[in-house]
Amino acid sequence: MNEVRVWLVERTYSDRDLLTLVYSTPDGEWYLRKERAGRLGGETTAAIEVERERLARVTDEAEKERYATEATRIAEKRDPDDTV
Repeated sequence: MNEVRVWLVERTYSDRDLLTLVYSTPDGEWYLRKERAGRLGGETTAAIEVERERLARVTDEAEKERYATEATRIAEKRDPDDTV
């Protein structure tokens, strides 16, 4: 299995009670977007392990820089299994 650790870089709620989580590699090059019903709750951890094939490439340079900055920040402050 070819798993990669990705860090939480964005969390948004929609008016339809949808929670969107974006996890990124520390360099901001790759990301994973997860959606779930906000009312279902559940724990959100600082990082998760995912198969490399599930990741998408970040094509926008500003977004890549923002993801890299946030992934680095959270990795320095949190353990991967910390609830955030």
